Amino acid sequence: MKKALVHDWYTVYGGAERCVESFTNIWNDMDHYSLIDNLSEDNREIILKGRSTRNSFIQKLPFGKTKYRTYLPLFPLAIEQFDFNEYDLIISSSSSVAKGVLTRPDQLHISYVYSPVRYAWDLYHQYLRESGLETGIKGFLAKYFLHKLRLWDYSTANRPDHYIAISKYVAKRIKKIYDKDALVIYPPVDTKSFTISERTENYYITCSRMVPYKKIDLIVEAFSKTDKKLIVIGDGPDFNKISKLATANVEILGFLEKNKVLNLIKRAKAFIFAAEEDFGIAPIEAQAAGVPVIAFGKGGILETVNGQYPHENNLNKNVTGVFFEKQNIDSLLNAVQYFEKNSNLFDKNLIRENAQKFSVERFELEFKNTIEELYNSWKFNN
Repeated sequence: MKKALVHDWYTVYGGAERCVESFTNIWNDMDHYSLIDNLSEDNREIILKGRSTRNSFIQKLPFGKTKYRTYLPLFPLAIEQFDFNEYDLIISSSSSVAKGVLTRPDQLHISYVYSPVRYAWDLYHQYLRESGLETGIKGFLAKYFLHKLRLWDYSTANRPDHYIAISKYVAKRIKKIYDKDALVIYPPVDTKSFTISERTENYYITCSRMVPYKKIDLIVEAFSKTDKKLIVIGDGPDFNKISKLATANVEILGFLEKNKVLNLIKRAKAFIFAAEEDFGIAPIEAQAAGVPVIAFGKGGILETVNGQYPHENNLNKNVTGVFFEKQNIDSLLNAVQYFEKNSNLFDKNLIRENAQKFSVERFELEFKNTIEELYNSWKFNN
């Protein structure tokens, strides 16, 4: 069985790249394709075990490696230029256009989907608003090209033979947008790196890339209205804006090395998470350290945290977090207050046990078995 993996782009070591790392742990003989590859050598060794990638023409365009998003209108054309004729199995690792590769009827194409193209579909209006593209010539062009991308993306819905989603939440969106059913295999989380601390200190923590949809500004604003200590770890485009919102009880630490992050998370009272995520790795990492999660109760978080809302009076014994219903200050602080009233009822060992359901080992075994079953069934019927 000759195999190829096509990933949207390689730029950082993010959540999708952790999945690719596991794919290369499972199969070390895949050929790798991507629109562009701008990985550091260290990340290449981790994700691809040092292997090189075959890249699209966008890689060779001016600033193609760093300003690749500028070439968004060319993504569909670029992904369709890859020739997979020599392969039996093609796995697309897709949050943008990778699922749209061209394959023959006598090849099996399985798409692992992190999300349908969010800036073209359900985050379309939010993307335009946050990018300042609601009006003007640039706004008109952005709307036009995103409209064209939506048409192309929908037209490629039949190209994969099977869809696998990272969560039930994403599977519902695949059904809504493409009218396709998807299996669900939760992504791998490095739960082994996190350990339980016997000491819990008097602070809350959040850790994230500082981009608008992560809602770190909401968390900082909320805690700035209290005297409760909050530690914020992460960097990104919104760093300066968020730093200006912080009061004396809020520490903005920026980027930290992994061992320092682990040490701070495991001693926190609770981990705060305000984003609506397709899956969400950080809350699972916190649970792996036995730390309860206070999170916005929408999206993939409902599948990874056993949470309760403040209006539910009696805390269940298997609970691992508290949900708030709205992305606003009052709702978040109400959840924090509810957590503090019940904090002694949370069991660190039980919380860590919940996180183990999302381990790397579980993912690699489940993904390998699923792909081989799908391939063997397809082979038998062809």
